[in-house]
Amino acid sequence: MTPAGTAVIELAATSGLTLPSSRGRDPLTADTYGTGLLMVHAAKHGAKRIVIAAGGSATTDGGTGAIAAVEEHGGLHNAQVVVLSDVTTPFENAAVVFGPQKGASPHQVRTLTTRLHAQASSYPRDPRGVARTGAAGGFSGGMWAWYKAQLVSGADFVLDAVGSDEKAAAADAIVAGEGRLDSQTGEGKIISAILARLNRTGILGDSIVWKG
Repeated sequence: MTPAGTAVIELAATSGLTLPSSRGRDPLTADTYGTGLLMVHAAKHGAKRIVIAAGGSATTDGGTGAIAAVEEHGGLHNAQVVVLSDVTTPFENAAVVFGPQKGASPHQVRTLTTRLHAQASSYPRDPRGVARTGAAGGFSGGMWAWYKAQLVSGADFVLDAVGSDEKAAAADAIVAGEGRLDSQTGEGKIISAILARLNRTGILGDSIVWKG
């Protein structure tokens, strides 16, 4: 936790796709309960702001696991929740876009989508149609609906934190990495975020058109 009271949680560390599992991975039952426990732990230790990096999840639970953990273990004590996401997918499309990456079959994707719609209709706020609420299998939408989480660009959050604009202006070359280049790369992930900033500040000089 920072001196200012900001706790940072990486969802992939507790609910991630690459974590070992003795029972194998089931896209229908994988949940975010462990992430919720970390949120409660942070709040109990005085966090005023809880920042959650939402990438790399194995889950499509709409955030219900994390919500259950928070509600069962004492709440967040008014801590502000910020979810970092590099995708703008809305809640209802989370299974269609990300389910296959997590091992879901076409039938399971349909099941998960039906479940997401049912969850959305039961939440305090309906996350359907809201940009970024589909990140991490709808986790961000659950946080938005239950705890009024701020949903922000993870790429821009990190680039701001490291002062990228000033460093880019003084650089001769910029090297960026991405795990995979696909149709999602141009929708807010790190490479497209860097290019957009360079274009906005006039460093590139010409407009950028991303073709995925």
